Amino acid sequence: MFDHYPSWGQEFAQKYLSRTINQFLLHGNVHDMVCLNKKDKTDFVRLKTFLSEEFFGARDFVVFYDRSSGIYFRDKESQKDFNRAVAGRDSLLGTDYANKLPKDPVRVFSLLEQYFRIRVDDKKSIALIIDYAETIVPMNEAGSTGSDDRTALVYLSRWAHDPMFLAADFTTVLITENLADLNKTLVQNPYTSDIHIPIPNEQQRTEFIKYETDKETYKDLSAVSRPVLAQQTAGLNFIHLRSILSNARENKEKITHSRLSEVKKELIEAEAYGLLEFVETDYTLDNVAGHTNVKKHLRQAVKALKQGRQDVLPMGYLVCGPVGTGKTFMVTCFASEVGIPMVKLKNFRSQWQGVTEGNLEKILGLLKAMAPVAVMIDEADAYLGDRDASGDSGVSSRVFSQIATFMSDTRNRGRIIWFLMTARPDLMPIDLKRQGRAEEHLALFPPHTKEERVELFEAMSKKTGLQLTEEYVPQVIEQGLKTFSGADMEAALTRAKFRAAAEGKKKVSPEILDLALNDFLPPTYPEEVELQTLSAVIECTSKELLPERYQEMDRGEILEKIEDLKLRIG
Repeated sequence: MFDHYPSWGQEFAQKYLSRTINQFLLHGNVHDMVCLNKKDKTDFVRLKTFLSEEFFGARDFVVFYDRSSGIYFRDKESQKDFNRAVAGRDSLLGTDYANKLPKDPVRVFSLLEQYFRIRVDDKKSIALIIDYAETIVPMNEAGSTGSDDRTALVYLSRWAHDPMFLAADFTTVLITENLADLNKTLVQNPYTSDIHIPIPNEQQRTEFIKYETDKETYKDLSAVSRPVLAQQTAGLNFIHLRSILSNARENKEKITHSRLSEVKKELIEAEAYGLLEFVETDYTLDNVAGHTNVKKHLRQAVKALKQGRQDVLPMGYLVCGPVGTGKTFMVTCFASEVGIPMVKLKNFRSQWQGVTEGNLEKILGLLKAMAPVAVMIDEADAYLGDRDASGDSGVSSRVFSQIATFMSDTRNRGRIIWFLMTARPDLMPIDLKRQGRAEEHLALFPPHTKEERVELFEAMSKKTGLQLTEEYVPQVIEQGLKTFSGADMEAALTRAKFRAAAEGKKKVSPEILDLALNDFLPPTYPEEVELQTLSAVIECTSKELLPERYQEMDRGEILEKIEDLKLRIG
């Protein structure tokens, strides 16, 4: 009977037909269109059109309400019936609502309740659809909820379990983008059920593209085939797709792979409120100096992904090591080589109650729709918080719980790859480092052998655009007279270029290079660096990925040394 509905619509219909619940919360991709696969054709309609004309098409009255538009109806006859009822009420109570209907929730709900009870008593069927529900019953702690919000919450809660409404054909539907934006008392109400509307999958996007371009020559619009366009627009909804096609149609700009990539990034970053950023690079793992064993391991993961073996990949990686060892660069190069988008989570926390959880819900929903995707979280020990965090009304602990739960969903194995980067893995909660979340722990260290030091020098010379007057490897590099991390090396070579430029030269002579390297004094925090190094050693989950000098170290002694360093650093 409901086979032509999308999966969420079928779930909605089944719950509605159970006759045990009459209040539903629709959340997620609520501002998009709904795909209806009918026998003779596929159609796409707006959500409110679907609800009023398809889902509740047989109802006698379908009433809409939001704070901006106030009360409005599906058809003129329903509007006339309501106006007559309001006029009768005005004559009894001396109000003037027939000429100017209220828009605030308290007076609207009072007016609607009286009308609903009269019509339910007349055996009429009613559906009330409330849009932007987060503006009616917003997420607030009980003590900070305003009187109007509390009153609106009481009305909705009462309607959900009122025997008269439950016995009648009466349904309330609240629409919101993020469930976390709604008052948790309403969300957790046993008489209320929430339905998540997902972002369209690849098959649905294919159907929509065909629907939109069926009556025109597709090759005039796009240089990208329909199947590839559907595949490459993971994370976008139907409205976004229509925008891309309309731009090509109206501006005579053919859709190309490069243009599509740019537009997709713009649309997804905007959809995520600017809290999610695409990370791009032209480099590959070939540009990463040193870390031979780690690069070999990551290339095995690249091979598995390209062969479609997502089942053998870890849920996530914890990448640790002292500052300046190239953790971020390594992860970015991995994403470039494997050919999947890499995104970086920006600060989604807010001072406003409920906004942080809502932001995170939105971001996690987009990540799921964008899969396959790699997610980079830098300074993860500070960014992700802890389950036991306090002092912010429980926001940090709820955020931690949301991320931890999402990371452990095995359905996302090989589809959403997490990279948590930190110089202090010992500060990260065990919950995130355990198997089933950030399963593989990779450790990066400064170069130790002559080969590693020379490789780092050559890589950083290329990255900084250093031009030498002749081929030359400084003695300080070959003999390891100083320890340079990747960041230190980049800074020292930039100084050499500066010295040459001060003398009016474009190329750097060996003498200037030696002067710059010998003069360079990196910030010295020996105990902090040693603590970060030993923490990375003890955190690494594969002995063969450790440099030889660390493989045979006694782990008990390392742990004792770490504790001693922590006490000394304070």
